[in-house]
Amino acid sequence: MSVTIDLPPDIEASLAAQAAARGVPLADHLSRLLAEQANAPRAAPKTPEERVKPWRDVSGLPDTKPLSDEAISRESIYAERG
Repeated sequence: MSVTIDLPPDIEASLAAQAAARGVPLADHLSRLLAEQANAPRAAPKTPEERVKPWRDVSGLPDTKPLSDEAISRESIYAERG
C-alpha cells in the first residue's frame, strides 16, 4: 500500500535525521514507526474510581477539619467592611 503524507519541513527534516542516524532510508524508518503505533497495545479505559484515586491519595497535605457555617458566613467574611 502506498500513502502520501504532506509534512511540514521541520518535521520532515527531523524524521530524515532520525532515519539517517539509524542508517535506513526515510521510507523504511516511517514504515517502522507507523507499524509500532499500529501494534501498540491500547490501555483499557479507566473507571471513574480509578481516575479519581490519585486525587484522593494525595499525601503531604494537612488533615484539616471543615470550617464551621459561621466561619464561612457572609457576615464573617465581610466583618471588617462594616
